[in-house]
Amino acid sequence: MTRKRVVVAGLGDSGILTAMRLARHADVVGISAKPALVSGQELGLRLSRPDDWSRDYWIAFDRFRGLDRVRTVHGRLTGLDPVARRVELTRHDGTRNHEDYDALVIATGVANGFWRRPALQSAADVAADLRAAHDRVAQAESVVVIGGGAAAVSSAANVARTWPRTRVDLYHPGERPLPAHHPRVWSRIRRRLADLGVGVHDGHRAVVPDGFACDEITTGAVHWSTGQEPVTADAVLWTIGRVTPNTGWLPSDMVDDDGFVRVTPDLRVPGRPGFFAIGDVAATDPLRSSARNRADGMLAHNVRADFDGRPLRNYRPPTRRWGSVLGAQPDGLEVFAPDGRAFRFPAWSVDRILQPVIVRRGIYRGVRP
Repeated sequence: MTRKRVVVAGLGDSGILTAMRLARHADVVGISAKPALVSGQELGLRLSRPDDWSRDYWIAFDRFRGLDRVRTVHGRLTGLDPVARRVELTRHDGTRNHEDYDALVIATGVANGFWRRPALQSAADVAADLRAAHDRVAQAESVVVIGGGAAAVSSAANVARTWPRTRVDLYHPGERPLPAHHPRVWSRIRRRLADLGVGVHDGHRAVVPDGFACDEITTGAVHWSTGQEPVTADAVLWTIGRVTPNTGWLPSDMVDDDGFVRVTPDLRVPGRPGFFAIGDVAATDPLRSSARNRADGMLAHNVRADFDGRPLRNYRPPTRRWGSVLGAQPDGLEVFAPDGRAFRFPAWSVDRILQPVIVRRGIYRGVRP
């Protein structure tokens, strides 16, 4: 039987893991605007310790043993022809090309702030972005972090820990940060922030300047629609969760009103045979949680089952966010369960067991030095 061809559009965490699982059963082509895995995780670590972040979250594709059977293409997706079953793209060298498929997995993720951009980048571009953001924060005497999600909380904590003389304040619009997590999580994190000297200010909703995409670190005054006096800082981090799905290359009938890919519970795109979506780009649930809950195994099963005419499995999303909030700290890594209970990996185990054994060998099926 002729092997089917699967195109995985987007090689972030979800796309890579799905491509790895499918590569043993089909000819897989992965398309990425970046030349490597450039994870959107752990913004606080990325800002404060970019070298440490790069070691674990910026990994060239040819280092993944599980991608040895996957042909990776460095390019930007520009269009889709559902009838001809092909995606159109512009490669990094400027040439235009297309890739044919029997099944298409959409895993293009979202744009979110200055750290998750959909632009076609080289390794040098990625390195320049990392260094510029780090240097900007390192030179600041005052930092304001706007937002109440994990990226905002992590940024405030890690900046305060790395530069203890810098004044760091976290402004968020609700009664408490981390509203999608169990309340126990914030109770624990709040004490951490207090110990680090981070000022936490509830009920502040920022006025976003007209035309500003929240995709850069700014300087100066921040105004509030909730009536408080403006505040100023040398560096303002806009981590307000204003995400934009990377779906401009898709037909409009495949996305919802907010631009996310419509999916059924089995992660298929309705009305499009052989189309699937996973990760932050897929409208699975209000938290779009398939990226953080290892749905790659289920999706790979469903793609194969769809080829064979077998029943597909449904994705069941959790009701709360879970996982790490602050990232690895000098005293270890704290991971929260959906019920808010904390589990700690001792500091020595992060570099000796968690990353090399559980993540690189277990999850990613081997990463070359």
